[in-house]
Amino acid sequence: MPLRAVVYASQVAADLSAERLESLVADATRFNRMAGVTGVLLHDGDRFVQYFEGPEDGVASVYERVMQSTSHTDIVELARGRVSSRQFPYWAMHRLPADQLLVGKLARADWSRFKRSGPDDIAGSMWGIDVLAAAVAPYVEAA
Repeated sequence: MPLRAVVYASQVAADLSAERLESLVADATRFNRMAGVTGVLLHDGDRFVQYFEGPEDGVASVYERVMQSTSHTDIVELARGRVSSRQFPYWAMHRLPADQLLVGKLARADWSRFKRSGPDDIAGSMWGIDVLAAAVAPYVEAA
């Protein structure tokens, strides 16, 4: 079964409280697990960048929920496409803190491919998937 991935950036809703955000992440985790979708949500206080991946039907269901959510506005799809394997299989959904610099870098990165670079090339890469992998790595190693 082919895997799909979506990455988007959005503006956090002005009325989104910390409690509502935690509830949203918990609900997304449960839904994603049932849909077979894994992913990560980065949040700098003002913006979200979310990457999720899984079977085509699961990704479509998750994306529909994303588009209907009132927790954010100004949703910009950065990329959508086929992936040969899961890039981030660790969590059904996991929220990571991020600073504005990282969220901006992810939003401006080149998302025209979902294949990671080799370990020698990742440090200076502007491929979105490499920037995201580098940002997520410390949290994976700590888990």
